[in-house]
Amino acid sequence: MENERHVLVVFPHPDDEAFGVSGTISAYRAKQIPVTYACLTLGEMGRNLGNPPFATRESLPAIRKKELEQAAAAMKIDDLRMLGFRDKTIEFEDDEKMVQVVTDLIAELNPSLVITFYPEYAVHPDHDATGRAVIEAIRRLDKSARPKVYCLAFSNGHEEEIGPPNLLNDVSAFAEQKLNTMRAHISQTAWMLAELEPKIIAKEAAALEWLHYERFWVYPFND
Repeated sequence: MENERHVLVVFPHPDDEAFGVSGTISAYRAKQIPVTYACLTLGEMGRNLGNPPFATRESLPAIRKKELEQAAAAMKIDDLRMLGFRDKTIEFEDDEKMVQVVTDLIAELNPSLVITFYPEYAVHPDHDATGRAVIEAIRRLDKSARPKVYCLAFSNGHEEEIGPPNLLNDVSAFAEQKLNTMRAHISQTAWMLAELEPKIIAKEAAALEWLHYERFWVYPFND
């Protein structure tokens, strides 16, 4: 992994970072590279309420806020931005407004790397809308001033259209931080962890592959 001046991570929901980026973030922080995590919403419309349930629709926003703070602590992020948008509405926000939010973050932080979702290949409408805003904000910068953009993509058949990932990060040294980030978001991840952790203990290949490696697409600005 390259040294970076500053890494900006932009996702719409708490726990978006946990599954495919938390090992990479932990690795950057271990090298004392500044990381800012801008999370657009508190995920208050999340479908899960814990297993067994411990949240209600009324209490979930506060719970997910605390979980996000705990996840940031697990990755040793000390610049967590909660931007206050409403869950499941990012796709309906004004495009220019969202581009400006990202533009302002980039102007303030001057990141050398931005991590977000690959627009149109990230399944959830909020994921795609977030990725579009990030890509458009960076596209408008002078080519010489653009940070690199690493994207997550996981829609069905995405590799047929955008090819295989450009980057494979070995984050095996940060496996525990990655698991702790997922554990922090327990209201949403309890079911997955109940299935995943025994497979990791049993050293099943697919589970270890997920835990130890993170894949990214370097966004191609073709202009």
